[in-house]
Amino acid sequence: MDKLSQRELEVSKYLVLGLTNTQIAKIMYISKHTVKCYVSRILKHLNAKNRTEVAYILGKNNIIRM
Repeated sequence: MDKLSQRELEVSKYLVLGLTNTQIAKIMYISKHTVKCYVSRILKHLNAKNRTEVAYILGKNNIIRM
């Protein structure tokens, strides 16, 4: 598993909360297209198939705690 950047970790936190790309974009003051790029990179870094798997991997490895 590659190391996530600080910004990717921030996006990941919102993914774990179940927010949409549009909701994340509004909270972070970035475009939804930028969020989509971050999500794609997160999926690649974690070798995950979807957002649910990202949440599982991050929780299992104690990367993000809610």
